Amino acid sequence: MDRRLFFLLNMAQHRLYSHVDRACEEALGVSAAQLAALMYIGQSPGCAHTDVGRALQLKKPAVTGLLQRMERNGLIERRQSEQDARRSELYATTAGLEKSQEAKPYLQELNSIFTNEFEPEEIDTVLRFLNFIMRRF
Repeated sequence: MDRRLFFLLNMAQHRLYSHVDRACEEALGVSAAQLAALMYIGQSPGCAHTDVGRALQLKKPAVTGLLQRMERNGLIERRQSEQDARRSELYATTAGLEKSQEAKPYLQELNSIFTNEFEPEEIDTVLRFLNFIMRRF
């Protein structure tokens, strides 16, 4: 068994993300990043461009391109803020909200792949480990 923890985390993250991205494109017609942004915007209507970037840990140019593609595909819309004319607010369209709902069973299936493979105590350890990484770094 390979015990290079950092290497394995990096490789596992890359492999899982590639798999999910491909599956999202095939099943839903959106990338994993678009789906993550869509779910965030759907839960935070009126959020700003910077909020999406912070939530997804993306830099400004990446968020700009992502949101432009999503807007072009009719998944989100921008509206000028009533409080600040310099700020635009992001909202999921009806099509975008439907796409988010379509994704939920798939995401539940992904989670069950992990939870079915391991005992609840093992899952608790993995969750503790991942949360440690999120807090520490």
